[in-house]
Amino acid sequence: MTIRVLLADDQALLAGTFRLLIDSNDDMEVVGVAADGREAVELARATTPDVVVMDIRMPGLDGLAATREICQDEALRGTRILILTTFEIDDYVAQALRAGASGFLGKGVGPEELLDAIRTVAAGDTLLSPAATRALITRYLARPEGRIAAPESLDVLTAREREVMAQAAEGLSNDEIAERMHVSPLTVRTHVGRAMSKLGARHRAQLVAMAYQSGLVRVDPPLPGDGR
Repeated sequence: MTIRVLLADDQALLAGTFRLLIDSNDDMEVVGVAADGREAVELARATTPDVVVMDIRMPGLDGLAATREICQDEALRGTRILILTTFEIDDYVAQALRAGASGFLGKGVGPEELLDAIRTVAAGDTLLSPAATRALITRYLARPEGRIAAPESLDVLTAREREVMAQAAEGLSNDEIAERMHVSPLTVRTHVGRAMSKLGARHRAQLVAMAYQSGLVRVDPPLPGDGR
């Protein structure tokens, strides 16, 4: 299956380079290039891409606002957002995930890392590393101002789904969870997908946030001097 990619970046040279890189791979193609957030939203609605590679700082509507609009559009429910920016700061990561982004990368990544990131996000996984996921969720998404709507109870989940959700909240990958639970990665992916569907989570990062919000996973208090 070909991954359909929309690029949103106001730097024409950079966007052109990304386009050449992506189009050189048999399993993906660029379906449009937007120079600002408003154009990104309009092109997303016109082309329904699998992945939008979104810059944050663009004229007019910025990448975070554009991400929010795309993720709130039911017609684009299958579209994933990969934030690619030179501004790798925690607050941007938190805002991007709260807006509905599925991944966050700095523009300093290599070509293969970018391509792998697009494939990861297209597959429905969150791009952040386990360590980054734990730190981000603990530091920002578990705070009241970072919360997203979640059920008061996880009773709608099976015991197995809650177990998988808890381990995902620890930052474990599907393969790591599968090894720990002695099941296949496909089984883990199925449990994750069902939990997301039942709880209304758009992607794994929101599912992880809900695990902390619901109390399924405890947020450890910050250590003295860690800056939180």
